[in-house]
Amino acid sequence: MQKRKLGKNNLEVSALGLGCMGMSFSYGPPKDKQEMNSLLRTAVERGITFFDTAEVYGAFTNEELVGEALAPFREKVVIATKFGFKIDPATGKQAGLDSRPEHIKEVADASLKRLKTDVIDLFYQHRVDPNVPIEDVAGAVKDLIQQGKVKHFGLSEAGVQTIRRAHAVQSVTALQSEYSLWWRKPEAEVLPALEELGIGLVPYSPLGKGFLTGKMDENTKFGSTDFRSTLPRFTPEALKANQAVVDLLGKIAKQKGATPAQIALAWLLAQKPWIVPIPGTTKLSRLDENIGSVEIKLTSDDLREIDSAASKITVEGDRYPEHLQRMTGL
Repeated sequence: MQKRKLGKNNLEVSALGLGCMGMSFSYGPPKDKQEMNSLLRTAVERGITFFDTAEVYGAFTNEELVGEALAPFREKVVIATKFGFKIDPATGKQAGLDSRPEHIKEVADASLKRLKTDVIDLFYQHRVDPNVPIEDVAGAVKDLIQQGKVKHFGLSEAGVQTIRRAHAVQSVTALQSEYSLWWRKPEAEVLPALEELGIGLVPYSPLGKGFLTGKMDENTKFGSTDFRSTLPRFTPEALKANQAVVDLLGKIAKQKGATPAQIALAWLLAQKPWIVPIPGTTKLSRLDENIGSVEIKLTSDDLREIDSAASKITVEGDRYPEHLQRMTGL
């Protein structure tokens, strides 16, 4: 597995990470713990060293799963987790944002226990909290870094001004944001700012929450525990309209003897050397398919062809309902 460096802070990880959220949360009922344990350990054997979780996934159960599975390999792997939500203790559900410095420090201590570790490699603010100055957030993480509890500071879904203000207080190693062939807004302002500041990008949903794999169409049904059932971009009408993006990936995939998912990931990897996508999966076959994308080389002609075709496609549907859209900086 190739390695990449996230930003200028010398955080080296596998070129592809593994998003762990869907093992416990959001994409239907939680998966079998033993199976997921085995999948996580197989990912390490396949060369993946970068694993993404958060306290809110579950809540809490995903961190426990990741911590237990990766304990034997702790020195070899980089674990990223996140703070920034209030979690209702009675229901385990999100109950708004909370990035007060004292809360950040409480979350860090709790996450360290669940992850069975004495240091968090990368600690992201999950969503920007409008009620807490970003300088206070960065200062709290700086304290945790000085105490040896955290190695690197990250932001998620933050806009350029927020990134700059945070970075001035505590160097930001990585920004995690949605980025893929069907959500390219970060290219306008965010990517140039990250390049200037020396910050890595970790695209989540690099396969468009599964859509870019080519395995769904307008007849796909999502269960009530699958959060895609609430997303405007996953209505039957939007899925039908957006099929053009998958058709484009399928065409390039045929030429390369690859799958649409592999082309979607290879396209991201080709954008910048400091981009590390974190596709999530709960299936070994998909893990291997995703890892295969690292070996696919898209030429400058391939990239021009994809860009030219993609520029003619208008993606239908917002990526989040309005109340969640407000939590993003884009």
